[in-house]
Amino acid sequence: MTSQAPSAIIVMGVSGAGKSSVSERLAERLGCGFAEGDRLHPAANVEKMAKGTPLTDEDRWPWLDLVGQELANSVANGKSLVLSCSALKQIYRERLREAAGGNLRFVFLKGSPELLEVRMGERTGHFMPLSLLHSQLATLETPEGEHGVVTVNIDATLEEIVDAAYSGLQKLDGQL
Repeated sequence: MTSQAPSAIIVMGVSGAGKSSVSERLAERLGCGFAEGDRLHPAANVEKMAKGTPLTDEDRWPWLDLVGQELANSVANGKSLVLSCSALKQIYRERLREAAGGNLRFVFLKGSPELLEVRMGERTGHFMPLSLLHSQLATLETPEGEHGVVTVNIDATLEEIVDAAYSGLQKLDGQL
């Protein structure tokens, strides 16, 4: 990143968009830390999703507070961080921006429902069933047009997606 101050970046989108893979690669490219937002979910949330039950806002608030704390701790310690988190609603993103002290950027991984279904069907060992994709798509309030957001189409290779995210963040930094 071009700025000297620690930065916080959330790679966001619905399940199956590639948040974890893109976040890890992007963190490597930027030479900073990576955190997996799904690992911060309380056990009750994971159990609920594994059973195919969509989370409510009430389920998500404690999780989002943990995500926000992870961001805040990293920035307070002078370390940049890339974190994967669905951040589906604008109110969630605002809460995360506040937790990060306002210096938070988002990489929105955007894909068609058909592509997301294929990707979710191909992954193994994840608690989120394909059946919840449609509830996430219905919940998603696109962040396109919000300040500090880079939108990347996921109909590409992992490296192309990471390159597009990196380039978009560089352009955002030039505007800050």
